[in-house]
Amino acid sequence: MSAAADIAADKVVAALRPSEYTGALIQVLRAESRRVRGANVLEIGSGSGVVLAALGAMGAASLCGVDIEREAVAAGSRLLDELGHGAAAQFHHGDMWQPMRGRRFDLVVANLPHFPMTHGSFAGRHQSWSYGGADGRRLLDPFLEGLAGHLTSHGRAIVTHNAFVGLEKSRKILRCHGLELTVASTVLVHIPTDKAELMTAAIRDAEEGRTIYRYGPYLFADMHIVEIASAQDLA
Repeated sequence: MSAAADIAADKVVAALRPSEYTGALIQVLRAESRRVRGANVLEIGSGSGVVLAALGAMGAASLCGVDIEREAVAAGSRLLDELGHGAAAQFHHGDMWQPMRGRRFDLVVANLPHFPMTHGSFAGRHQSWSYGGADGRRLLDPFLEGLAGHLTSHGRAIVTHNAFVGLEKSRKILRCHGLELTVASTVLVHIPTDKAELMTAAIRDAEEGRTIYRYGPYLFADMHIVEIASAQDLA
C-alpha cells in the first residue's frame, strides 16, 4: 500500500472511531447476550462495524449492517472478515430502512446521529455521523416509525437515545406502532466544546439543569440506552 493510501486509510479509521455511546451500547448488549445468541441482527448506521463484531462474538447467527457512507460499508466488511465473522455478515450501502425492504430481524441495534445541530461537523467526522437536525430527531423519528415493520414477532431493538431530544416523544411514536420503550441504562457523557458550540441553543438552554449539566466550562449530558419491543416482551 502506498503512503497516500495509508494516510487515507488512517483518516477513515479516525473518522469511524467508536465513541462512549458505542461503548455504552455494547455494554448493554453484553448484558443481554442470551438474546443475541442465535439471533438474526441488523444494525442501522453500522459505521466501523464494531458493534456487529461484538454481536458476532456473542454468537449472533447473522449480522447485517446498513450505512449511508460507502467507506463505512467497506470498513465494516473488512473488520468482520478479519475477525472471522465474514461468512455470517453482509453490509449494504443505503439510507436507513431502504435496503432492508421486506426483511425482519430478531434484534435491531442503532447508534444514530441525533445531536441537535443545523450545520457543521466536528472532530474529523462526516456530517452524516453527527448531524441530527435542529431538534436532533431528523433520523431518529424515521427510524422509530419504520422499526415495527422490520422486527420479528418477538423481536426487539436496543439503541442509543440522548435524553435531551425527548424520550416521551419517542415513546409516543412507538406506541402508535404497538411498541413500548424502556431505559436499560443511563450514562453521563461529556459534550466537547466544539460540539457544544454547534448545539441548537434553544435545546441547550431548555435542558440545562434537567438533562444537561454545566460545571464551569465543561458540559455533560444524560444519554440513555433504550430497549424497544412489544409491551408483553418488555414485561
